[in-house]
Amino acid sequence: MELPIYWVDAFTERVFAGNPAAVVPLESWPGDPLLQRIANENGLSETAFFVRTGPARASLRWFTPAVEVDLCGHATLASAHVLFNELGQVEQPFTFDTRSGPLQVTTVGPMIELDFPSRPALPAEAPEALARGLGQQPAEVRRSERMWLCVFATAGEVTAISPDFSALGTLVPGRIIATAPGEDCDFVSRSFAPDAGVPEDPVTGSAHSTLVPYWSARLGKNALHARQVSRRGGELWCEMRGDRVSIAGRGVAYLRGSIRV
Repeated sequence: MELPIYWVDAFTERVFAGNPAAVVPLESWPGDPLLQRIANENGLSETAFFVRTGPARASLRWFTPAVEVDLCGHATLASAHVLFNELGQVEQPFTFDTRSGPLQVTTVGPMIELDFPSRPALPAEAPEALARGLGQQPAEVRRSERMWLCVFATAGEVTAISPDFSALGTLVPGRIIATAPGEDCDFVSRSFAPDAGVPEDPVTGSAHSTLVPYWSARLGKNALHARQVSRRGGELWCEMRGDRVSIAGRGVAYLRGSIRV
């Protein structure tokens, strides 16, 4: 069986930056073991698979090299980029049906905007492994169902983190966001997901479902400009919209090809 595959660098306007995702359009769903093996073979933080179900609708799933996940921002943006820029999709908004419910995507000028659920984090007591894993004590710790939100005083503290993944790997939940006020943007972040087989994710759209509610309330504004300060780096333009978060960014195609399985 031969399948098309696209590699898109998401949340950036240049290759070799942002977060790379593989996108594999399908005619129908094969067995889950094959999807997981393709994602593992690709070796990227996420591979997205979608099957069209209507003129402006598709079923979308995301796999890391180790597990299927219930929400992924950069691979959703990459999938939308493939639809709009490679497959001739015109009708908008386009709706992806996912494990996190319907997610709409639209083009806004040169960017693609994602409509995601808001997932606020609540104040929580920090386990010892959290500070040990990050190498420093956050000024504030919050927790959502899926991740820890660790707030630091300065962007320099976030960029200086050298994670101890053996410590972070003991945490439940197993996803960790480190964030701080930005110097040339509203806030910066880094994201770690050792439980999903992704030690550090270069740019994490889904983390902004938790970051944006926090920073919107703290800064008293709905529209926010964010940077993820991983080695590759990326930029996101976000907005609080009630119980939803819009997350916008650019994408650039790096590879077009086919795989044989």
